[in-house]
Amino acid sequence: MKILVINAGSSSIKYQLFEMPQSVVLARGIVERVGQPDAVLSHTGNDSNIRRPVQAGSHQEGISVILQALADPQTGTVEDIRQISAVGHRVVHGGEEFTDSIRIDSHVQESIRRVADLAPLHNPPNLTGIQAARQALPDAVQVACFDTAFHTSLSPAAYLYGLPYEIYEKYRVRRYGFHGISHRYVARRAAVLMNRDKYDVNLITCHLGNGSSITAVKNGKSADTSMGLTPLEGLLMGTRCGDLDPAILFYLSGKGYSIDQLNDLCNKKSGLLGVSGVSNDMRNLMELAEKGNRRAKLAIDIFCYRIRKYIGAYTAALGSLDGVIFTGGIGENCPSVREGVCSDLTQIGIQIDSDRNRAAQPKERLISSEKSRVKVYVIATNEEAAIAADTYSLAQA
Repeated sequence: MKILVINAGSSSIKYQLFEMPQSVVLARGIVERVGQPDAVLSHTGNDSNIRRPVQAGSHQEGISVILQALADPQTGTVEDIRQISAVGHRVVHGGEEFTDSIRIDSHVQESIRRVADLAPLHNPPNLTGIQAARQALPDAVQVACFDTAFHTSLSPAAYLYGLPYEIYEKYRVRRYGFHGISHRYVARRAAVLMNRDKYDVNLITCHLGNGSSITAVKNGKSADTSMGLTPLEGLLMGTRCGDLDPAILFYLSGKGYSIDQLNDLCNKKSGLLGVSGVSNDMRNLMELAEKGNRRAKLAIDIFCYRIRKYIGAYTAALGSLDGVIFTGGIGENCPSVREGVCSDLTQIGIQIDSDRNRAAQPKERLISSEKSRVKVYVIATNEEAAIAADTYSLAQA
């Protein structure tokens, strides 16, 4: 069965075409600058790589461009787009309603629209991609896979804030968590590597990239996670501040900052970029720190310290810990960060092996030492494969 996975952003549409159940990637690509006159398609498939300007003034046109590339006689991987049996869509926010991936109908579309104010930068374009795909492939099964779904197992003690309860009742202000598709994927892979049942592991999964989050997985289910109502809470990130005293915002408001300026400050000008003053890219910061840039080193130190603090807290919340997983662009590719995070965690049974940690391959590998009571893994995340698997299962049903 051929399954198309779509991740529709505000100005881009990423895609992969899978052959299932083998989980073989037949083609992949991205349409960039959707809605602008200089839109570009990058497509890899059928032993060819192309990059060319396209007309994609809307998401509908962007989806059309993708389907044309997939069925192109020279570069395509299907003879007819009707061979695509199902489409899996990444949707950032499912609110409290969706606890798992689901086949899309008009009710599901309306529910995604209804919680759009909780993810105003993500859900509207996600929904636009769904509408465009349903129009272009009316006979294909359409499936929504939610970033928040894995975290719907959180208890009220973990997801409620210390605000008046009526705020939750009226506005559904609570911790939702994000990166759930990634956290679930690496947790399941870790269970396989440990030769354990997926519901028989206690793990801490660290998704570290420009957006970073950490999740406590108890008996295979999300028990707590660092991101909250929005992706702003939790760890220090590329440009997001993460945890802070909310009174700071009131204080800065009194100094003349508007709501829009505070929103921009916390989401786009803080984090690694804000502390270092030079970059939100960990690779650049590592190079600068080695050359003596004190603020670059400070940004890295804060980044690692926040993760280490969360690991300690989540170990206490879990009661017992079987493994720690590093994934995401930084988690998978930055041994210095992994070393910085784990360096002072021997007291809770975490000790990494320097040679294993510095090795570049394989993509799934154990990096803890033989003396470590807790196993530490690097596992490359694959959210698209997880979406394809969910879509295949629901399409078969």
